[in-house]
Amino acid sequence: MRTNVPISRVSIHILRIALSGIFLIASANHLLHVEKTAQRIDKASFKGIAYFFGDPQLLVILSGLVMLIAGLLFLIGYKTKWAAMVLVAVLIPITLTIQVGQTATLGPLFKNIAILGGLTFFIMNNTEKLLK
Repeated sequence: MRTNVPISRVSIHILRIALSGIFLIASANHLLHVEKTAQRIDKASFKGIAYFFGDPQLLVILSGLVMLIAGLLFLIGYKTKWAAMVLVAVLIPITLTIQVGQTATLGPLFKNIAILGGLTFFIMNNTEKLLK
C-alpha cells in the first residue's frame, strides 16, 4: 500500500544541498591530498578492503573524481537518484575501510550512516518529479 505524504519542496532542496557538501569537500581533500588520504587507508583496521580494489592512491584519485562529479550533479538536482546511487557506491567501501573498526571514535561511522540514510531518501523518492 502506497500513501502520499506531503513533503516540503524547500526541505528537499536543503537536504540535497547539505548532503552534497560533504562529498564536494571530501573530493577536494582526496584530489588535493592524495598521499595523505592514502596513508589513512594504510592505518585503517580493514585496509584489505581497499587493497582488494587496487592501489590506494589510484582509489583515492578515482573516488575523488567520482565524488566531485556525482556531488555536483546531486547539488544541482540533476539525475539526483542516479547521483545518490553513485555516492552510496563510493561511500560504502570508504566507510567499511576507514570507519569500521575505529573504536576510539564512532562519530564518523554514524555520520556516514546518517549520510547513507539521506542518500537513500533520494534513491527511494523521485524528488525531481516532486519539484516540478
